[in-house]
This record gives sequence, structure tokens and C-alpha cells, in this order.
Amino acid sequence: MKQRVIALLLALALLAAVPAVSALAEERTAPADASQPDQAAAPEGEAAEPASEPGEAEAGPAAREPEEDPLSPAGPDLAENVTIQPDPLGEVSFANVERRMRENNFQILTIEQNVLSIEDIDYDKLYDKLWQQLNDIAQAQWRLVRASNAMHSLSQIPGSDVTYSDYEYGTSYDQLDRAYAAVREQFDAIKDGDMQKDNADVLRQLRNLQDQIVMAGESLYAALAAMESQEANLKRQLTALDRTVEEMELRYQLGQISAMQLSEVKAGRTALGSGLATLGMNVKNYKLQLEMLIGAEQTGEITLGPLPEATAEQLAEMDLERDLAAAKEKSYELYDAEKILEDARDEYKEGADNWAYNEARMEFRNIQRTWQAAQYTYNNTVQNYELKFRTLYAQVGDYRQIWEAAKVSLECERDSYAASELKFQQGTISRNALLTAEDDLREAEEKVRSAAGDLFSTYNTYCWAVQHGILN
Repeated sequence: MKQRVIALLLALALLAAVPAVSALAEERTAPADASQPDQAAAPEGEAAEPASEPGEAEAGPAAREPEEDPLSPAGPDLAENVTIQPDPLGEVSFANVERRMRENNFQILTIEQNVLSIEDIDYDKLYDKLWQQLNDIAQAQWRLVRASNAMHSLSQIPGSDVTYSDYEYGTSYDQLDRAYAAVREQFDAIKDGDMQKDNADVLRQLRNLQDQIVMAGESLYAALAAMESQEANLKRQLTALDRTVEEMELRYQLGQISAMQLSEVKAGRTALGSGLATLGMNVKNYKLQLEMLIGAEQTGEITLGPLPEATAEQLAEMDLERDLAAAKEKSYELYDAEKILEDARDEYKEGADNWAYNEARMEFRNIQRTWQAAQYTYNNTVQNYELKFRTLYAQVGDYRQIWEAAKVSLECERDSYAASELKFQQGTISRNALLTAEDDLREAEEKVRSAAGDLFSTYNTYCWAVQHGILN
């Protein structure tokens, strides 16, 4: 990775100094080093591939090019033909989280500048520039050789004042030689397509990083929605406890309960109030984080819109095997694992060639084991990815059944509250009992909203996996 970064920085630095020249009409051959005139022109031979390698048939990575996705949020509430309305001041909707992050988040914008710099590289111009630099260095080496020979000859003349230093000549030549080798490495990288491939890998990694930041923002939004729901539920509990405290104080005055019982109820109310205050502080802090992510003014007071609902049509569209294949194709995690396996395969071939695939040699057997271990590691990565995806698929189904069960419970609570209202009108229950029944109804409604939010959040994560390959 360090070599890739150095290659990229050198390429960008050289490209900045390149004048406008026409693209190469044909491939050029790099000029030879002055000290080794025939070495650069000689083609490098490749070792023959072994007829068979352990486990390659089942573990070898499939070559594939990264596909560019259109800029569209993964959230299931959005469709290509839907126009997203801007958020009012001080508010944010889930539909606008990704757009606002991509437009205003400094991390994403910084990464985007790096992406644009890489995409702006003109490899033909850079190839021309490096070729010219190789010629310039080779000519400098030749002039240095000629000057050194001349100085050496003059120093041999009796009575000459000319002095000659082999050390000074050798140091200068070594510096030019190292410069030539560094430029030649970049030249060959473009010629062989290695630099283009490495930069394409970097681009894919940077895009994946941007997507992960956006996904984190959407996850934070969903978590905040759940925390606000919990806060509303605690406030209802606190209101109910206030009624209980009022009732217990009256009963204490009537001598029906002890001071200890009253004190315990009040302590419970204090503890609940403390927990509510802590939750409120966390909600404010997370809102500050969300405001920073979307580029809004940091007040901690931004208003969240309701989470969308995953529709029955969207859930019915899910297909485990089809979606898993799509997720694996998009996954940078698996793509990176394939690159690591490819590097291990190349090292195996090189080492095996050195030992002539001789099973009797311990060195070759160790190389084989290292290669086999690399394949096991790759297969384990793929298995873990598939397991996480299948688990996510199952979680969507589980949250759906929880949501359905919550809706059934809500209908029962509605019937119960209606019965309590009738009893209150008939005077058979107290107002506190009616308010308690109303609290139970509100709690059942909140459970439905919470279950719907959990379902949507999990389904949204599933969409990110399918559309972008991101599971974490």
C-alpha cells in the first residue's frame, strides 16, 4: 500500500508539471541506462505457470471490474422517479440525509477531492513525461561518463593541475542511477497498466469509505429516532409516577400507608427523572453529531422527521440468493480479500519456480502451505460475509413479525381503552385508572412505531448491503 501511495503522489507531482502535449501514437521503449545500454530493452521473461495449484479451482478469485453506481441513497423510501423536497430550517428528513451529507460533510468532501485528483490523471501525458525524464537522466549519465573519462585522462598528464576523484564520480553516478530506477519503475507501471489498476483500486476504496460514512449517518438518524421514542415513553412513565406520588401522599395523610412506602415511591420517581435527564443529554449530543454530519448549524435542537416504513411490496421483493450475489459483487471487503489472494498466488508461483516444484524440498512444501493458508483465509472471509448477510436477511423477517405482533397488541389495547372509557362514564373506575389505561394505549402505539422503525432500519441496512456491498 505504501508503494501505491508513493506511486500515486509521484504521478500527481509529475503530471502537474507536464505541458500540453499530444498523446502517444505508439508505445515507446524506455531509454537504457548509460552503464547498461542493453538491459532496458531486453524483455523480461515470465515463469511458466504450474499445471495445477492446491485448492485454486475452488478458491481462486474471479476477475471483475468495479462497477460505478449512480448517486442515489440506498434507503428503501426513495425511488429514482421521486423528487426529494428540501428540509425546512432546523429540520431534517431521512430522505435528505445522504444528499446533505454528500454536499456538506467535510470528510466526504475531502475524500471526493482525492477521488477527483486520481480521476484527473492523464496517463498518456504522464507516460510522455516519464519517457522524456528517462532520456534526460540517461543523457546526463552519458555526459558524466564522458566528463569522468576526460578528467581521468587529464589527471594522468605529468605536471597537470587537474585532480580526479573516483568517489565523487561514483556518488554522482549512483544518484542518477537511483533517479533513473525510480522513474523507470513508474514508467513501467503505466506501460504495464499496473498504475492504472492500482489507482482504480484506490478509487474503489475511497468510494466505499464515502458510502460507509453516509451509512453511519443514516444509522445515527435511526438510532436518534429510537432514542426520541424511548424519551417519549419515559416522559409518560414520569407523568404516571407523578399521579402515583400524588395519590400516595393523599393516602399517607389518611394513614393508609407508611412514610417508608411514600419515600420509596418518591425515590423511584427521582431515579426515573434522573434517567430521563441522562437520555435527554445523549439525544442532544447525538443530534449535534448528526448536525455536523449533514453540515447544519450545531445546536443540538434539530427536529427529525418520522422514519419511513418498509412497505409490504419492498419486503416481498427481497430474494436471499439473488441479493446475496449482488452484495458480494459490490463488496469492497471481498474485493480486497481477492486482491490479497492474488498477491499470495503470485508469491506462490514465484517461490515454486525457484524450487522447481520439488515436493522433496522443505522450502517448496512451506510455500505450498502458505498458499493453502491464504486460500483458507479467503474462503473464511467469504463465508463470514455470507453468514452476516443471511443473518441480516433473517433479522428483517424477524422484525417484520414483531411489527405485526405489535399491531395486534395495539388493537387489543384500543378495545381495552374503549372499555375503560365506558366504565369511567358509568363511574365504576377512577380517573387515575382511565389515565393508566390511556398510558397503556399510548405505550402500545409506541411499540408499533418502534417496531416499524426497527424494521425500516434493518431493511435499510439490507439495502446498503445489496446496493453497495456494505454490511458493517
